[in-house]
Amino acid sequence: MSAEAPHIPVMLAEVLAALNPAPGETVADGTFGAGGYTRAILDAGADVIAFDRDPDAIAAGRHLADESEGRLRLVEAPFSTIADHAAPGSLDGLVLDIGVSSMQLDQAGRGFSFRQDGPLDMRMAQSGPSASDIVNSYGVKDLIRIIGILGEERNAPKIAHAIVRARDGAPFETTGQLAALIEKVQPRKAKDTIHPATRTFQGLRIFVNDELRELARALFAAETCLKPGGRLVVVSFHSLEDRIVKRFIADRTSQASGSRHLPMAAPRALTFKIAGKAMVAASPAEIEVNPRARSAKLRAATRTEAPARDADMAVFGLPDLPSPAIGKQEGRTA
Repeated sequence: MSAEAPHIPVMLAEVLAALNPAPGETVADGTFGAGGYTRAILDAGADVIAFDRDPDAIAAGRHLADESEGRLRLVEAPFSTIADHAAPGSLDGLVLDIGVSSMQLDQAGRGFSFRQDGPLDMRMAQSGPSASDIVNSYGVKDLIRIIGILGEERNAPKIAHAIVRARDGAPFETTGQLAALIEKVQPRKAKDTIHPATRTFQGLRIFVNDELRELARALFAAETCLKPGGRLVVVSFHSLEDRIVKRFIADRTSQASGSRHLPMAAPRALTFKIAGKAMVAASPAEIEVNPRARSAKLRAATRTEAPARDADMAVFGLPDLPSPAIGKQEGRTA
């Protein structure tokens, strides 16, 4: 999406149709960003608890909170902590727009994109280990897993080895340095539709922000905080995110449990039911206006009266990745 229109919320009409916010209700916006969903929910009459771990997003939203006359509460925290700020069974809806925001991509100083040279950062919360820390301290094997699994980059081994060789001469400090190296490892071909560094940057960003586990924890929080009839709406942008949402909804809308190699356990109560189509994609008309929507997928489910199940991360089949603690990685070799 262009820098001139960072405020366009993806699939807004579809999100509102699935959330169906109404006066007197309370809806959580887990990814406040530029406030697009929140504004629309407020306009529909519902109160909003909006989360964002980016302090810049929260600061920019203060004026909207002031205008809302107490109907908007901003929380500077990751959406995985929703249950710490909303009582069990208190929410009528929860919406999550997963991934990096356009505001973050468009600010060179945040280091999310190689379109403009900037510090190799990528931290949504602007705290903790940065992408530069990861690139300059992790061993080859760990970099291969981060870039290959989270970035879905088939040339991850070549890129990881090139990174380790190059950083021996000088550490990576900017997005331009890293993008230039990747272009040397796998030069851009005429038929390529994306930049050669795109998948590597995706993998690093997801790892730096622990995005897959954050999403998993947020889905468990939704199960706890949504009241019976409460609506869960998630918009995702790539297969790793969508797979987590799909697996969660499939598990929570199924009574079956256990392995096909073991005796069937007692049926489990359904905690959600699918709302509408299993998956909704952005319309061609929206993609024409807002290119960011081209890979968007929306999944929605409605909370039942059944008690929340145990928060078992095995449901998601998350990949085995290195520790995010930088100190544990220093000195490691391939």
